[in-house]
Amino acid sequence: MSHSDDSRNPGQAQAPLIEHLVELRSRLLRAVLVILVIFLGLYAFANEIYAFVAQPLMALLPEGSQMIATEVASPFLAPFKLTLVVAVFIAVPFVLHQAWAFVAPGLYDNEKALALPLLASSVVLFYAGAAFAYYVVFPLLFQFFTQTGPEQVAVMTDINQYLNFVLKLFFAFGVAFEIPIATFLLVLTGATTVESLSRKRPYVILGCFVVGMLMTPPDVVSQSLLAVPMYLLYEVGLLFGRLVRRKRDAEAADEDEA
Repeated sequence: MSHSDDSRNPGQAQAPLIEHLVELRSRLLRAVLVILVIFLGLYAFANEIYAFVAQPLMALLPEGSQMIATEVASPFLAPFKLTLVVAVFIAVPFVLHQAWAFVAPGLYDNEKALALPLLASSVVLFYAGAAFAYYVVFPLLFQFFTQTGPEQVAVMTDINQYLNFVLKLFFAFGVAFEIPIATFLLVLTGATTVESLSRKRPYVILGCFVVGMLMTPPDVVSQSLLAVPMYLLYEVGLLFGRLVRRKRDAEAADEDEA
């Protein structure tokens, strides 16, 4: 009898695992399918999408200027790569929804109530970071680059090199705008306190400029355009951390009175 029970236990243990793996595969396939559908819908406009991304630079070049392709396949691969990245970018809310649907059943109600707003705000902040890079950073950065070079040098940027450059900045600013979420979570989980983070401001400022140096071109303008918003977003995270702490203190006081 015991032998029969032992033989059944492994199967019973494996069944939930197999179900989770099947569900995970299903949700991954849905995410990939949505990205593929979006990509196929956008591919007809691949060149227009590239022209839109290149506009901040092209607007500052002399009239009649154009980019160049130094590799045979670049005129095809650069717009193709950008369109695929844009498809993933657009599909991020759906992908995160699939991830949420997979992990939500294992969360408590209070965790769900907190996780969903954090998930939504992280998506919005990432989009805000990318928009900030395109509408604010790129015009300032490219104006600096195009006006500081020798007059005898014609700016003829390779389309593939330009794409790699702007994608790196999009990602850097998108991630940098997640700082309030990261700071808030550190305070919320008790990993650190608002007071401790406040005392570390000088190190945070230094760290922001180091990150700006590593993730942007080697010039003061681009480093500052990333470092200053990073520090301001850090302060935003501290502000939300203080609000949460005050709310918790008030709830604890109410429970003590009760």
